[in-house]
Amino acid sequence: MTDQRSIVVMGVSGAGKTTVGERLAAALGLEYADGDDFHPAENVAKMSAGVPLDDADRWPWLDAVGAWLAERPGRGVASCSALKREYRDRLRAAAPTAYFVDLEVPYDELKRRMSARTGHFMRARMLDSQLAIRQPLAPGEPGITVDGARQVPDVVKQILAELNSPE
Repeated sequence: MTDQRSIVVMGVSGAGKTTVGERLAAALGLEYADGDDFHPAENVAKMSAGVPLDDADRWPWLDAVGAWLAERPGRGVASCSALKREYRDRLRAAAPTAYFVDLEVPYDELKRRMSARTGHFMRARMLDSQLAIRQPLAPGEPGITVDGARQVPDVVKQILAELNSPE
């Protein structure tokens, strides 16, 4: 399956997108990009100040992530929150073969993870704003939902098994 699909590891902040994305890309021998690296300076400044992004802030960022995926069909794994269906639709408009891995993590674990990390612009107090707009993968969307609270090797193993299963 991965020979034709780019993979987007999605979820709210603290779900483990970067860690899972890096390890998944390494296991598959694919390029990896952290969606956070595509945010313009204005977005980072806004989030660093504790102000949630709105859709107008997100469109250029999603377009940049989508362009990265489109440049390497089947050769890339990107982490990107992709919180709403319309955001995923926008990514698929740029990269039609995008396959989404939705990391679901309980609220208390997300808060614990976000409180423990340092040096990241996304503050734990902004988690609620992400959860308020989060839309899980809908039937018909290409992808899977996995329990992101498990150990990372187990999460990656499940994703690899799904990617290698017949459609």
